[in-house]
Amino acid sequence: MTSISNARAMLRPLALACLLAGLPATQALAVDWAGVPAKDIALAYAGQASWEWVLTKNDHEGAEKFRGGKDCRQCHDAESIAKDGAKIAEAGKLEPSPIAGKPGHLPIKVQVAHDGTKLYFRLQWKETGSNAKQSEFAAHASVMLSDASVKEAVRAGCWAGCHDDVEGMASAGAAPQEKYLGASRAKLGRTGGGANLKPQADIDKLLAAGTFLEYWSAALAPGKPPVAANGYILDKPHKAASPAVAADATFAGGEWTVVLSRPLAGAGPGQKSFTAGNVYPVGIAIHDGFTKGRWHYVSMEHSLSIDGGAADLVAKKQ
Repeated sequence: MTSISNARAMLRPLALACLLAGLPATQALAVDWAGVPAKDIALAYAGQASWEWVLTKNDHEGAEKFRGGKDCRQCHDAESIAKDGAKIAEAGKLEPSPIAGKPGHLPIKVQVAHDGTKLYFRLQWKETGSNAKQSEFAAHASVMLSDASVKEAVRAGCWAGCHDDVEGMASAGAAPQEKYLGASRAKLGRTGGGANLKPQADIDKLLAAGTFLEYWSAALAPGKPPVAANGYILDKPHKAASPAVAADATFAGGEWTVVLSRPLAGAGPGQKSFTAGNVYPVGIAIHDGFTKGRWHYVSMEHSLSIDGGAADLVAKKQ
């Protein structure tokens, strides 16, 4: 009895510290992040650079290399992302509506782990200090996961669902599309896939085959609990009625720390199951400075594996 009492006494201060930091004690104790390697990733401000823009020689000088088989990160490193992003963030062809004071890139730290039951993503970044006044939330953190069936995600990360006719983009027009995968359209042109939606039976087959982007997200406001959401993108975004994702967040010293988690096993349509031996494409997006829509920072292609393997991010059991 004495040892149990002593153990409980030792845990009380930690639980109190977790509560004061805005983190549930059980979540904070699930992973010892001090022992998990962190990866630095540069997120790009892309403006109106869509999937179609990436493929168009007259718009994108790397289009021929990309069409020839080179993926985004084979040409773009953190230095080039910062340099190109700074140009895009200013008023110009790719940004007709610039936000004052918005940097052209966002450095973040990413950690991944699992506890045998759940998969965890931990994201950390310094706020930029800009204020677009577009959203009631100061920031949003999102992770997108897929598999090899979504070729765009394997090669270009967040660009997989970004098309030229999506709201806020150059070809949006009066009736803009929501984010979608090219596989859901019968035809794609320079202005996107528009109304060329495949029959519902084909969409259902794609969903059953795992051809979708699963997303996890948290809407963030200092001093308030994060608002978690998840769903998938195929013909459009489909938001889960009841979140399967949990989110914890703290904001201190101008820095956000966000943990997103979900069970390793998928619980239904639009959810992946994460198992050792497989590699999963990963995209990360951050809306900072009270932005929404396309005014965000996005990652190029990254990859996740469970327990080991050739991937940028390896989630090991803690």
